[in-house]
Amino acid sequence: MRYKFLFSIFVFFFISVFIALGSWQIVRLNWKLELINQIKTSLKDEPVNLSSSTIKNYLRIKTNGSIDFEKQIYLYNLNEKGKPGFEVVNPLKIGANDYLLNRGWIPFDMKNSKIINIIDKNDIIGILKKQTKANRFKPKNNILDNYWFTLDRDDVFKFTGTKFSPYVIYLSGNNELPKPKLITANISNNHKKYAMTWFSLAISIFILYLYFRKKYY
Repeated sequence: MRYKFLFSIFVFFFISVFIALGSWQIVRLNWKLELINQIKTSLKDEPVNLSSSTIKNYLRIKTNGSIDFEKQIYLYNLNEKGKPGFEVVNPLKIGANDYLLNRGWIPFDMKNSKIINIIDKNDIIGILKKQTKANRFKPKNNILDNYWFTLDRDDVFKFTGTKFSPYVIYLSGNNELPKPKLITANISNNHKKYAMTWFSLAISIFILYLYFRKKYY
């Protein structure tokens, strides 16, 4: 009789765990939906002056400043069609503040080309996006050859000697090259699927428990 009681405790423990995990995913789902809605709203807003605005993720901004082409970073990435190349990233000085400006994608053979550095520094329109932690499985940056895989903040400091805002400015526009990166609200949102998986496991275990209870108890 005792083993039946222990078996029931064991089963309901795991059912409780799976229900808790499913409930947590529902919380995450609501948070993610609210975030996506905020991003969509922000991307539709008119650009605001960066110097006089509260900084936040996905804020559309307009500004001007001093662009450093000597410490230009070439960040490996694919373009929208999956072709490998570089994203061109520059230190940008705005008053007393320092930012990184992602100007967009170029093919490999345009690295160090002078024609990619034609930009009106007095009319910079873009989107702020907070840096996230780099994928640990990406290769290390080759600072010596200026061949980057992540904007690792320590590496950026070694290369430029400057500590930048955690918000990167992604240039907006229809430039041919560098081709500005398209920033959208299409971010991963699989929480509903995860929640259904956990709840399904809880229900399945409960049904199996009732079956064995009826058959063997």
